[in-house]
Amino acid sequence: MSDGLPKHIIGIMGPLGQHPTAQQGERRAESDHDLAIEEARPRLKKPPLYRVVLLNDDYTPMDFVVQVLQGIFSMDRSTATRIMLQVHTKGKGICGVYTYEIAETKVAQVTGLAQKHQHPLLCTMEEN
Repeated sequence: MSDGLPKHIIGIMGPLGQHPTAQQGERRAESDHDLAIEEARPRLKKPPLYRVVLLNDDYTPMDFVVQVLQGIFSMDRSTATRIMLQVHTKGKGICGVYTYEIAETKVAQVTGLAQKHQHPLLCTMEEN
């Protein structure tokens, strides 16, 4: 059984090169065959959610806001119009609630599109 292994390694190896703890595990499995052991599942915490909010300004056209809501937030025309009017009358409107990374991406998309079209539309995110 030497197979070119040093004597100190051969001494700790069991039959067929198995480690002694592997052998014990096999014996334990054979003797406890009727014992069911269920591993504890880790409890996962849901990630915090963030509201994406559009803020009113006096310069961005209402049609542009509706297009943003339809394009970036996948809203139908009537929902987008309702939220646009909420932004216009109340000063802000919630576009959606997302995890941090998605909310951050939506804010960046709205801001980029507004800047591209030279509108001062502001979009922020708030913890829900």
